[in-house]
Amino acid sequence: MGTLVPNTKYIYERVDDKVFARREGDTERILIGYDYNRDPLDYRNYLSDPNEAQLWHDIRQEAKNNLTLHEALERVKIIYYLSKEHGDSKT
Repeated sequence: MGTLVPNTKYIYERVDDKVFARREGDTERILIGYDYNRDPLDYRNYLSDPNEAQLWHDIRQEAKNNLTLHEALERVKIIYYLSKEHGDSKT
């Protein structure tokens, strides 16, 4: 449990990506953790926007029934793989 005292009421506060706890009535805060915008659809990416991940998930799902969208995503994949292979990420 670290520096937190059992059976004590704490007030939790967030400042940017940090989470603090302080005893009720005290002003001194203790850093207890960090709040990350974790992408629930990608376990590797802890800083991505969950709304953006949901959008791409929805696009991929829709592409299963939409030939035009499916073909567009396939072109995007080709551009992505070629860019990764040739190091062309600036264009």
